[in-house]
Amino acid sequence: MTLPCTQRDGLPHAVFLRRLAGARSATSGDARLGNGAFLALRLVDRLGPGRGAAHADVFRYQHAATERACRELPGDCTETSHLTGVVRAAADAFQEHDARIVVPALFAYAHYLENELRLEEALDVLASLLCVADERLGQPDAIAAHLRVARVNRKLNRFAEADAAYNIAGELATTVADIHGAFLSRVGRAISVQARGNLAAAEQSLREIAAEAQGVEEREIQAHAEHALGTTLLFRGQIADAIVHVWRGFELYEDDASRVRALGDLGAMLLTVGEVTAAERALVEVVRRGSGMQDVVSNAVVELMHCASFRGDRLGFERWRAACETRIPTMPPNILADFYLKSGIGQARFGRFRRAARLLEQAIEVAGKAGMHELVFRSERIRDGLRDCQPGGCSVLTAAAEPGESCESVREVSTSLAQLGE
Repeated sequence: MTLPCTQRDGLPHAVFLRRLAGARSATSGDARLGNGAFLALRLVDRLGPGRGAAHADVFRYQHAATERACRELPGDCTETSHLTGVVRAAADAFQEHDARIVVPALFAYAHYLENELRLEEALDVLASLLCVADERLGQPDAIAAHLRVARVNRKLNRFAEADAAYNIAGELATTVADIHGAFLSRVGRAISVQARGNLAAAEQSLREIAAEAQGVEEREIQAHAEHALGTTLLFRGQIADAIVHVWRGFELYEDDASRVRALGDLGAMLLTVGEVTAAERALVEVVRRGSGMQDVVSNAVVELMHCASFRGDRLGFERWRAACETRIPTMPPNILADFYLKSGIGQARFGRFRRAARLLEQAIEVAGKAGMHELVFRSERIRDGLRDCQPGGCSVLTAAAEPGESCESVREVSTSLAQLGE
């Protein structure tokens, strides 16, 4: 989890100042947004407990300066709206002597940053929320905040921090008999177990959660468990069963965001068993419907590039590869490593073996730093096999990267996917 009051880098909210350091100029839109976020969150800090009587004048002065800075932010930007909302809510919270008033605005901003894959920044906002509201934060909001902290850490492959936050959320939920929150904590911990490679334990946990959730009619929890069970079975090599479970999760989900995420995973799995047309149908739907979900769309674009190389469509491969390149700055390590791997596979399929080897080296480096050992092993196996490849044929790709054969249950899912757009 993040350090108290977001002082991981010594200066509160320094993560937002990195935008200034990385911007082409101090007046660029991204630089101004980074500075605006820094100022807005420093204003929120003023709502924390233990402030003296002289604090009122300081807050009013700081609020006026922050408002002026927000008026200079890009007017057509979603982030500007979030920052303006945070500043307005902070002023209301100060006026009413109730820091809880700013909590919804901070939740919304953190959610936006997470979807934009600004994960460190999302953690900073969530840490501000927990620090400022402190013991005044209601139990439902505290549970939601710790679950969100856990999820963002999990996306960053910080599994120890994710587990700690999931445990806190689970304990809080149990204390107030929040069955839904307790279930979400269990699902999150099971996904962390999966990500660290203990697939048998993850599968057992998720099957238990899915059955229990069905018994108490927790449809959303059952959907999450079925979806996560599907991805676990994929890693265990049980691809057909994986597809069936993810499809079951898709059918159970009621919110669009979760359904889009399930479609993204289905697309990747369907390609694995050679259902290329169905895979592309699902993935194109993700790109179309996944606005504001950068990680899901980035994954889908990578898989569409992979589909094109499998079909021998060099033009399509280059088009999707170029689309991936534009997303590299916002890709977390798992997506970036996967992009380099599948880009390398594509280059090898088109006979560009030297370029393929360089890309696979990049995949190994990124995956190694992130602790993704299975992806390192897979990339090394393909890279080493390239030495024996000849133009027009490469046995290592057939063994490690070519789709397998479909089966009846998978074809049924493909048929159901074909009816989505009708």
